[in-house]
Amino acid sequence: MIENKNIIGNEEKAVLVGLIQKDVKEAQALEYLDELAFLAETAGATAVKSFYQRLPHPDRRTFVGKGKLEEIRQYVIRHQVTLVIFDDELTGSQIANIEKELKVKTIDRSDLILDIFARRAKTAQAKTQVELAQYQYILPRLKGMWSHLERQGGGIGSRGPGETEIETDRRIVKDKIALLRKRLGEIDKQASTQRKERGTFIRVALVGYTNVGKSTLMQVLSKSDVFAENKLFATLETTTRKVVFEKTPFLLSDTVGFIRKLPHHLVESFKSTLDEVREADILLHVVDVSHPQYEDQIGVVNSTLQDIGAFDKPILMIFNKMDQYAERTFDEWLEEEVKEDLLRQLHRRWDNLTHGNAIFVSATERSNIDRLRETILEKVKGLYEERYPYLNSFY
Repeated sequence: MIENKNIIGNEEKAVLVGLIQKDVKEAQALEYLDELAFLAETAGATAVKSFYQRLPHPDRRTFVGKGKLEEIRQYVIRHQVTLVIFDDELTGSQIANIEKELKVKTIDRSDLILDIFARRAKTAQAKTQVELAQYQYILPRLKGMWSHLERQGGGIGSRGPGETEIETDRRIVKDKIALLRKRLGEIDKQASTQRKERGTFIRVALVGYTNVGKSTLMQVLSKSDVFAENKLFATLETTTRKVVFEKTPFLLSDTVGFIRKLPHHLVESFKSTLDEVREADILLHVVDVSHPQYEDQIGVVNSTLQDIGAFDKPILMIFNKMDQYAERTFDEWLEEEVKEDLLRQLHRRWDNLTHGNAIFVSATERSNIDRLRETILEKVKGLYEERYPYLNSFY
């Protein structure tokens, strides 16, 4: 991995910065910053303050403009903040300009997500994937990163590294990217071979926004120990288990969670992991229905599935955390008949939108899990009958 990959240390105090552009509503921008705070917490920092600026487009030099940056600087000084995190990608020169003014470490959302992935990577494949994404992130920012390392003022020792040194570093990074791509290509071939060796089993993959309960649902459906944690990107590796429902076997895979503004370098480098989704026969799209922005999260997942060419597969929408949805939505004094009517409206709406491919569960409470098993079994059996009409031993 890249040296000093952990850009966030323990108990760092962080300030979050977002931009409200003309196509973004204020409530949506604040939701983005809430998610950024959760990302920061996952990486080991504490968000102590959020700033947002209204601009038609990012300022070329400082992203948020001189006035807002001065406001942030004053807060950073007064409260001894050690880290500033921007919700959008910054260029190398923007990072250099901002750090020159704030005198503290400055990163963007992509850098933060890469840091989390670097911390979470356990296998050789995941580590290689993250390292490739890190180098791809660094490459276009080298010049700005160099200038940010220069000493300020004139005199001896004040000159920057110059174009020769920058070009040397650029060549080194490009060579490293080429090497990592070659290594990943070899890993991809091995993974592809392993997937082909799975034979005629129907393959089902859990997909969804990060932290919606996919791993918990995997535990419930496969009755096996799968790592689950209430943090974003709790696991990066695809976990596959053989599951048998009523003598009908199939393969169930838990995949890495999606997120809005996912760095495209990560999507590219995690190609082999996402192949598990691309090559699945059925997708189980898990949704945290208790989240205030769950419909936006559905849109992000659907958009990502379209980007990787997997949106045309049979998809079962699983609305998880119904127990938390009830707690968040219903007043304790609300009559039971009213609650039931509101739930029926929710069910009816998504049944219509998904053409009957929606089910509502709580993985932690084991609520409606039997119905979910029956639905999955029905879809798996249907595919076996369609694909292998002669192979009746499976169904």
